[in-house]
Amino acid sequence: MKRIAARIWHRIGGPLQWRLLWLANPKFMVGVTGVVRDADGNVLLLRHRLWHADHPWGLPTGYAKKGETFQETVVREVREETGLDVRVGELVRLTSGYRLRAEAAYEARLTGGRLEIDPFEVLEARWFAPGDLPEGLQESHRSLIGREFGGSSGS
Repeated sequence: MKRIAARIWHRIGGPLQWRLLWLANPKFMVGVTGVVRDADGNVLLLRHRLWHADHPWGLPTGYAKKGETFQETVVREVREETGLDVRVGELVRLTSGYRLRAEAAYEARLTGGRLEIDPFEVLEARWFAPGDLPEGLQESHRSLIGREFGGSSGS
C-alpha cells in the first residue's frame, strides 16, 4: 500500500502535491517582533492601545503578511507603528504552540526616520535603557530585551 501511495504521490506533480499538503495541514499566523536598539543600546518600547491594560508596554510587533519575509515584517511594523527605519539582524527567538500562532523575534538596529506613532495602535513610544524598563512590560519581551545584543541566541 505504501508503494502505491508513493507512486501516486510522484505522479500527481508539484502543484497538486502542494494543494493537498495545504489542505491536510494546519494554518498558522506568524507574529513577528523587533527588538529595536539605538546606537547607545537603548530599546524601543511602545505602549499599545489594544493590549491588556495590565501589560500595555512591549516591543514593536505585528503579523507577517502573505509573501512577506519575517525580516520584512519587522521593517514594515516598526515603520507603520513609529515612523522609524531599522536594519534587521539575527533571529533571537522562534516559538510555537499557542493555538495556531508561531512567533519570531529579531534584533534590529535603528537606522533613521522620525518618531511619529500610529495613534490607532500606539499610545506612546519611548527609548529605555535595558536596566530601566517600565512596569507593565510583557514578560516575554522583557526576556528578549535582556539578551546581550549580538550574543548567543539565549532563551
